[in-house]
Amino acid sequence: MILPDWRVLFRIVSGENLRFEKKRVTLWQTTPFFFCPDGVNCIVFAGNKLSAGEWKFGGLYARIETIQEGLYYEIFRSARQCIGNAPLNAHELGATAFALFTKNQRQWVAPPLMPGTIAAFRENCEKGGFTPSQILPHDSYLINLGSPDPDGLAKSRAAFFDEMQRCEQLGLDRLNFHPGSHLGKISVEECLSLVAESINMALERTSGVTAVIENTAGQGTNVGFSFHHLRAIIDQVKDQGRVGVCIDTCHAFSAGYDLSTDAACEKTFAEFDEVVGFRYLRGMHLNDDLKAMGSRVDRHASLGEGTLGMAVFGYVARDKRFDGMPLILETPDESRWAAEIRTLRELAETR
Repeated sequence: MILPDWRVLFRIVSGENLRFEKKRVTLWQTTPFFFCPDGVNCIVFAGNKLSAGEWKFGGLYARIETIQEGLYYEIFRSARQCIGNAPLNAHELGATAFALFTKNQRQWVAPPLMPGTIAAFRENCEKGGFTPSQILPHDSYLINLGSPDPDGLAKSRAAFFDEMQRCEQLGLDRLNFHPGSHLGKISVEECLSLVAESINMALERTSGVTAVIENTAGQGTNVGFSFHHLRAIIDQVKDQGRVGVCIDTCHAFSAGYDLSTDAACEKTFAEFDEVVGFRYLRGMHLNDDLKAMGSRVDRHASLGEGTLGMAVFGYVARDKRFDGMPLILETPDESRWAAEIRTLRELAETR
């Protein structure tokens, strides 16, 4: 018997593509299985008895599961990048909430989530004590739900719907996203209406997942930097029970909302409550700002290391209006996350 060339079965992957490569193939009864994900390092499995599980080789990590006559495999640079392990990573840091991407945030299309990945995520959430109200997934950075380009808008809407479906599959109840950009081709108002229309289309085709609009810094032609922008989108969403907002402290400060002192926080959040309403708040991104207030530039800094200072983080930690929702760090230095979590917890204890 002539064995099929493994190159026919598997696409050689390299570089950044390694992280999200997934394939399904057919296993022959008597054919040795060649697994060569990087085109260099190969593993050979004899026969068709390939066990599901996790494998490490050539500096890579793979999750493998068999489904009927076929095989699914998923390749990552490390085990920590696997969606199923996200709850464990958060638990190790001492976190009681976490965010994640349900697919590569810089690619338009991704293969569907594997059943084993979904099961692992749900199981690890239970082990770590995480409920959906403690998890704030983020969609792809490529998506522009207010795009003036018909093709770009259609592509964005399809990708957003896919992200909402992934949240459904993982048992999550909210999806955070940046509203979009008018690209200088339509008015702000037209862009906001397109965003709302895009949300309505996604909500009509899904269930149980809330669309959570994140405020932006207003960089370039991005909309969503004003509380009034958020309100305008919400007002045009048909299902008011499935739309919410996430406030990013860095973005708000860069957009011109003062959060540098307790008094400033009181004023800014009073305005937020008046314009948008705390009832729509579904999460927070806690980040310091590398730029000055009103810069309209989105550059995050570690807590206490930027122009924003620590006042707002203490304010949020102590104010009960922010309880019961995910407070997410998006600070740039991963090595400081555990310490930043401890700091926020200590601030909360000063109520």
